[in-house]
Amino acid sequence: MTTSRIDGVAVTTQANVYFDGKCVSHGITFPDGTKKSVGVVLPATLTFNTGAPEIMECVAGGCEYKLAGTDAWIKSGPGDKFSVPGNSSFDIRVTEAYHYICHFG
Repeated sequence: MTTSRIDGVAVTTQANVYFDGKCVSHGITFPDGTKKSVGVVLPATLTFNTGAPEIMECVAGGCEYKLAGTDAWIKSGPGDKFSVPGNSSFDIRVTEAYHYICHFG
């Protein structure tokens, strides 16, 4: 099931803007201290680096991604999730806006 609403959170109102505006997100913090971000990646091919492990959840649009050390591009659409290890990276190819929730592990 695709997450369409998140209630009871604090939102960082200043956006995180990456790659000259190709990726824009806002941080959210849950009452228990859990942090996530919600955002959109506009059409582009980009490489993201991770510090902590992440789970990327597609809420609208879609992308193809390739984890560091692999050669396969995998499609991700609404309701799909993919995991990225900490201290790693992934390439993302977006042809239509990719709306996501990033769950930090």
